[in-house]
Amino acid sequence: MALIGWLEKNIREQEEFSMLCQFTVKNFRCVRDELTLDMQAASISEHEKSLLTDKDGAKFLPVSVLYGPNGGGKSTVFMALNSLICKVLKPICATVRMDKECVERCQPTNIAPFKFDNKTVAQPTEFEIFFRTEATEYRYQLHIFKEKVIFESLYRKKIEGYRYAEVFTRKGSGSIVMKGSLRDYSASGLTDNLPLLSYLGIARQRNHLIKDVINWFDHKISVRNYGSPRMDARVVIMKSKDARELMLRMFEEMDIDIVDFRVEERNGDGITVYTTHSVKDKNHELELLDESSGTIKLFGILPYIVVGLLNGETLIVDELDAKLHPALLKYIISLYTDPAINKKNAQLLFTSHDLSTMSGDFFRRDEIWFVAKDNDQASKMYSLIEFRDENGKITRKDASYNKQYLEGKYGADPYLRRIINWEEC
Repeated sequence: MALIGWLEKNIREQEEFSMLCQFTVKNFRCVRDELTLDMQAASISEHEKSLLTDKDGAKFLPVSVLYGPNGGGKSTVFMALNSLICKVLKPICATVRMDKECVERCQPTNIAPFKFDNKTVAQPTEFEIFFRTEATEYRYQLHIFKEKVIFESLYRKKIEGYRYAEVFTRKGSGSIVMKGSLRDYSASGLTDNLPLLSYLGIARQRNHLIKDVINWFDHKISVRNYGSPRMDARVVIMKSKDARELMLRMFEEMDIDIVDFRVEERNGDGITVYTTHSVKDKNHELELLDESSGTIKLFGILPYIVVGLLNGETLIVDELDAKLHPALLKYIISLYTDPAINKKNAQLLFTSHDLSTMSGDFFRRDEIWFVAKDNDQASKMYSLIEFRDENGKITRKDASYNKQYLEGKYGADPYLRRIINWEEC
């Protein structure tokens, strides 16, 4: 592809490795019991060349997709991850950086427990995340109840190490232990609703360890929702010449006849985007709002994909397939699974209803996840590699995943239950 040639010329060799390893949430909205989204690759044989390998030999998934019925809890899993990120970043954005866009994106955090159980409504929401930066793997835990921090901890280990070392542990507002380079720091003035990590990001932003952790939350992971029309119309101004050129090359490879675009600022009152089409050797300009909803969607999502590929970021998108032709969705998936393109070890996580891609041609079995509610209205999540049939056997890698999913064999029944007797009506 022409895109590969461009990347080979314009992207330098891998300078650092950044990775989402694992995310766990418990007692958050429709999630009652602990759910874990694991980006560590299982020991299976399919699409091994697409895996992201760190210097210690650990292998991670470049993509993961969540399937399930409407209202099953797919979006809630990503909402939980975004809530954790925003709980950490929002105080920093509002004080140190004065970043209005970041503050608005994190409104509100919506950390609420599972409400269909008398026990869980009185218990905290629990988050745990494992992630890697260039030389370090971190484990961060945060427990929240009514916006107050009940428990918080940060551990770290060298990538090629074996043991985690405690960085800090906090129990409520009265017990705080900090070690290593933070040993002599004070957390006086820390409020109940402010994470210690956020406090350190404000007060000790020059500390190398804290800077490394906050930088990952701030620049290496991004959660986007393109299910709503408002978010579909959102456009990122492409200030980087490399990113702009890469985006235009993507349009070319997707056979979309947009040869150029420009962004016009309206005296501080928003922007207007214009696209250029070449018809019979003549260029014609259209306002983006006159384009199809699918093209508007691409302008909303491609900038984040481009930046993610260039910088090695983790991009999380709810309803990525909405308003996109299946061929375009397959193209986006291929950007992350092709090592010749994904040179910086970027990751893509998304929810989808598109069954044309639920296939071994596009995904490994550990990259396909199902989310659905049980009889107690609590969401359950499991990967295809974890699923066992009535005989205890795993799904074969050459099985027709989409066909078996439609038949309800994976538990996350995609069909709506028929509860109305229309003959009586």
